[in-house]
Amino acid sequence: MRNLLLALAALVFAHVAGAAVNLNTATKDELVALPGIGPAKAQAIVDYRNQHGPFRAVDDVRKVKGIGEKLFLQIRPELTIGGGASPRATAVAGRPEAKGEAKPAARAADGGIARDDKPRK
Repeated sequence: MRNLLLALAALVFAHVAGAAVNLNTATKDELVALPGIGPAKAQAIVDYRNQHGPFRAVDDVRKVKGIGEKLFLQIRPELTIGGGASPRATAVAGRPEAKGEAKPAARAADGGIARDDKPRK
């Protein structure tokens, strides 16, 4: 029974240890768990994501100040951008709406919401 529990614990640990960190949803604490990423670099990644929107490719993390080629090659195997972005990462002021997102309603000259009078198909 003890061996079975140890094997099960090892299996769970291996699964968790092999899980990729999503650059678009990871918290600062999750990013700090990456090799070579301390609190300052983790915060820089979160700040970059909040200012520029979600990462479109894992390689885009190299645009973050402090992430050089050597560090990038070290953390690359543990990163992903799959599974969508966090709501905060996509709600960046001034960013053009991504495909599928609702566009904000336009304001009419009198302050009301402008309506499109075209018939809907």
